[in-house]
Amino acid sequence: MAAPRINGINPAEATNNETAPLIPHHSHNHNHHHRTPTLFPIPHEGESGRTGFHPSHFFLVLWRSSSPISSFVNLLFPFVIAAFISRIFFSHSHPLWTFALSYIGMIPSANLLGFAGQELARKMPKVAGILIETTFGSIVEIILFVVLIINHDEKEEGGNMVPIIQAAILGSILTNLLLCLGVCFFVGGIRHVSQRFHAIVSEVGSGLLLVAAFGLLIPSAFYSALKSEAKTVEVVIGEGVKVVVPLEHSDDFTLGKLEDDVLQISRATSVALILSFFMYIWYCASSQHSIFDEVIEADEHRDADREADMEKPKFTATEAVIALLLSLACVTALLIFLVDEIEHVVHSGVPDQFLGLILLPLVEKAAEHLTAIDEAWDGVINVALYHCLGPSIQTALFNGPLVVIVGWTLGKPMDLNFEIFMIGLLVLSILVISNFLRDGESNWLEGALLVIVYAITAIACWYYPNPDVASSNSLQQLKLINGTVANAIEGLRQAFTGV
Repeated sequence: MAAPRINGINPAEATNNETAPLIPHHSHNHNHHHRTPTLFPIPHEGESGRTGFHPSHFFLVLWRSSSPISSFVNLLFPFVIAAFISRIFFSHSHPLWTFALSYIGMIPSANLLGFAGQELARKMPKVAGILIETTFGSIVEIILFVVLIINHDEKEEGGNMVPIIQAAILGSILTNLLLCLGVCFFVGGIRHVSQRFHAIVSEVGSGLLLVAAFGLLIPSAFYSALKSEAKTVEVVIGEGVKVVVPLEHSDDFTLGKLEDDVLQISRATSVALILSFFMYIWYCASSQHSIFDEVIEADEHRDADREADMEKPKFTATEAVIALLLSLACVTALLIFLVDEIEHVVHSGVPDQFLGLILLPLVEKAAEHLTAIDEAWDGVINVALYHCLGPSIQTALFNGPLVVIVGWTLGKPMDLNFEIFMIGLLVLSILVISNFLRDGESNWLEGALLVIVYAITAIACWYYPNPDVASSNSLQQLKLINGTVANAIEGLRQAFTGV
């Protein structure tokens, strides 16, 4: 019997444990000229046995989804329809209902997007498929950031979206590192006592996260170090009454120059981080010794549900694309509904930081979290770990910097000058995760501790004041404060002078 082919490669033909690169290297061996040239063969696990579009099979595969948890999530699809109805007929009278229904409807929509990406990824080489799956999982986040920055208008009340975007960037990273990874360690530890993961996955992931954290924190550190040096002026508004106001425009080093410098640093840093992300993708894709391929391939062969997964009906390539387009349309519409109602949610008492750091990341990452947890339960801990670290790396190196570039093109001052509170959360979280990954082994206790750390973070975010109340490190908020002070000065002047 011939040996089974993995990703189109007969193991007997492989030497020195090498695996095929994602970007194929063309062979100059003329003995194989009779073969039909293809970019890559579809692995057996991605074969559906069908072509084209078949409605009955399409809805059957959609309903069964990738796991029992994902299938259960499909029961929430009626909330998608309810969200559209609420948006059309009740958005003005019941905005909170529209937000709540859209929020719940995002879960099955994001799950379908992740599942369709997963089905398409099954038809690709191993690491290329995981990169595609992770990318489609992050599309929800990219759409969210773009919709938020488009709706940003700091001149309107409740229109300043920059603090929410900044909180959502770091919240996405924290949700993956603390909550998702913690639940993966917990459920995996319950079923398998302890699980060992390959050092290369954790080392590369931790290293990239540290580089990303360095890039994200530089603008904040620059501003914090120099904000006390910005010159101010005392304005006399009455007899014995003075107010100190930061100067925004002067030839000296003023608040205005500091703001411009931090904005330029944020934009340059964003370009550098995006370049780093593409370098990382290119290295993974073109290396003859792919850094993850061998590890993930071996890990999936230990999947407890591998045989059952192989027998499940699958999307054809056409059906996968249709599912992707359908889910993208639903996700985009629901995110627009969410963003439009954010002002009402904040006015109802939900803090900006809690909304950005906790609520939005939970729903935008729902599909990836379900996939990672299912993989950890099946004992595929390396793949689960990659699904936790990969989206965090993409958020820090690409999604977050991308919204800065989009804001730049739209003429909106989106920067990477985060709140000191959020900076502390990010640094401490990376240190905690790096410490847990150092021994290359996970158990349920470590997972429970990570979830507890996330719960403590959520509690702190709930009580953290909104940026217009707290001592903010945000340039946009300082502009708002300066405008408020200027208005107050003018009012006091009128009160004292009677003019």
